[in-house]
Amino acid sequence: MYPAGNLFIPAAHGRLEGIIKEPGADTAARGAALVLHPHPLHGGTMHNKVAFRAARALNEAGCVALRVNFRGTGRSTGTHDHARGGEQEDARAALDYLSEKYPSLPLVLAGFSFGARVGLEVGTRDARVSALVGIGTPVSIAERGYDFSFLRECRKPVLFVHGERDEFGDVATLRSLAATIPAEARVRVEVVPGAGHFFDQQLDEMSRVIREWAERILNGIEGRA
Repeated sequence: MYPAGNLFIPAAHGRLEGIIKEPGADTAARGAALVLHPHPLHGGTMHNKVAFRAARALNEAGCVALRVNFRGTGRSTGTHDHARGGEQEDARAALDYLSEKYPSLPLVLAGFSFGARVGLEVGTRDARVSALVGIGTPVSIAERGYDFSFLRECRKPVLFVHGERDEFGDVATLRSLAATIPAEARVRVEVVPGAGHFFDQQLDEMSRVIREWAERILNGIEGRA
């Protein structure tokens, strides 16, 4: 069991359960971020520690941070779709919510593991998204739905945060994938020494990397405004 969310977002299959947090009262929001969780059939929910810490890091950088449960997870309606399109629809529904509630803020889309696979695709193709984060991107999983060739279309800043010992994607494979993304996207690959897929003893370092990158990206977006 885990705590319930604090809002429900309309979706084609009914609703998505979510948790949203704004920056502190003395900090004006500079962006809005959606954070997607790991594989729901392997225990992944929006309360996953990596997703939670990523959301908090983005919050500390000045973003409103939204986490949602994919379809069929927690109190979200619907049925798991193995990233064949259903989870992408969920991500777009959550982006609809953020863009309607915070229309003046740039959107960042982050995801961990399965959430990275879904989020990178949606964020690459959705014009509302300004920047992307892939955490523990599962580049070594070849099963259906884990093709990352769509990243060749990406023209937005991308941060990959990866454990040196990640069990679902070795660093060399990730770097090869990053090299296929056009240079104008400004891709950054940050490898956390000693970390496995879940960053068990390195969550602070993972959080620092995300926070500092987000601060720089938001500064750049504001500078172009």
